[in-house]
Amino acid sequence: MQTTFTPQQLADPDTRASEAILRKCVHCGLCTATCPTYVELGDELDSPRGRIYLIKNMLEAGRAATEREVRHIDRCLSCLACMTACPSGVNYMHLVDHARHWIERTYRRPWRERALRAVLAQVLPYPTRLRAALRLAAPWRSLARRLTRDEPGMRAHALVAAIPPRIPAASDVDRPQVLPALGPRRKRVALLTGCVQPVIAPQIHEATIRLLRRRGCEVVIAEGAGCCGALTHHLGRHDAALAAARANVEAWTRADGEGALDAIVIDTSGCGTTVRNYGHLLRDDPLYAERAASISARTCDISELLATLALDADAPVTATAAPHTSPQSTAFPVITYHAACSLQHGQGVRDTPQRLLRAAGFTVREPQESHLCCGSAGTYHLLQPAISRRLAERKLQAIARTSPEAIATGNIGCMTQLAGGTNVPVVHTVELLDWASGGPMPPALQAARR
Repeated sequence: MQTTFTPQQLADPDTRASEAILRKCVHCGLCTATCPTYVELGDELDSPRGRIYLIKNMLEAGRAATEREVRHIDRCLSCLACMTACPSGVNYMHLVDHARHWIERTYRRPWRERALRAVLAQVLPYPTRLRAALRLAAPWRSLARRLTRDEPGMRAHALVAAIPPRIPAASDVDRPQVLPALGPRRKRVALLTGCVQPVIAPQIHEATIRLLRRRGCEVVIAEGAGCCGALTHHLGRHDAALAAARANVEAWTRADGEGALDAIVIDTSGCGTTVRNYGHLLRDDPLYAERAASISARTCDISELLATLALDADAPVTATAAPHTSPQSTAFPVITYHAACSLQHGQGVRDTPQRLLRAAGFTVREPQESHLCCGSAGTYHLLQPAISRRLAERKLQAIARTSPEAIATGNIGCMTQLAGGTNVPVVHTVELLDWASGGPMPPALQAARR
């Protein structure tokens, strides 16, 4: 793609990076068939290729974003399926992130939009605030069906529907601490606790830690680590995202100094994609660039680490862990695996979770159109509820055709999105792997069997 940026514009590192990305695009259109919004809406401007043209024109002109540009760029889920399909290596993720930052700087949204985005940015990344907000909002759940179906009403409905029927107590594993390996130590790893997941599904971190400790990992919950920055980053709040990234880099650098970290482990794939991008986000920060690159290089999804540990030395469950229960004796359910976009497209981890589940004794099925997003996408289901709901229904119909007894996935956003539209229990992959190796039955399965 030909570009016409001026030397003055290219002096800005973000613009220079975006120009290099734009020049890689050859207009082939292979990305369109994999784009959920184009598949659903059929509008070229709601495809990666169309958005690339919008972003190019906006950045080249150096002008404020227009309502038209904002509308179509806002509809992007950042599922990154286009990057998997692209034969030219166009880094759409970095391009659309730059566009969102540009929009935030140059475009004034309607007041309701500004208010909603401000609330999301000030509440979701902070577990204490989020837990308090959910408890205060819980009585409003009963009003969900009365809300109107115009755009403000749909957003209000999405917000109310996102309130869980029960807010669990905070887990002891989410406070700063070092949890020793059960048996000889093979690795020392830091676990990102994050923000939303420990509030609404603390059992996921608990299962992850049990699995890692059984496999000989010392698990560090670092003082000062928190939200990865993904939620604010996708809202275009670049400075807030960088602040979150710096805080985590600082926390893990301190932990690294107390004993070398072999890995930064993520069990929420949306966070994993962001932490793996810290090296890019902080590339121009002389105080953080080198450390951020080191953190990104050691970041991995929990499924990747578990697969490595199994290949490295398939040690049995230690005597101090719960006794192993075989699949046959517990009648393990047939699982349909939903591949989170942030894992399969954002991190390139495509078959590792399924292989782990099968090796643990589960029957694993996969739906058609597994490359398409479920519509959760961080805060997308709250900001674009109509499109999000259409994508959720499409995904659940594809999953239903596999006749699952349970649905497994590796991202808390996908879990809540899917659970809101089906009676089939939805669980995290690590909950099942933990159960198969001696841990408790996942709560969603317990509830379904009552």
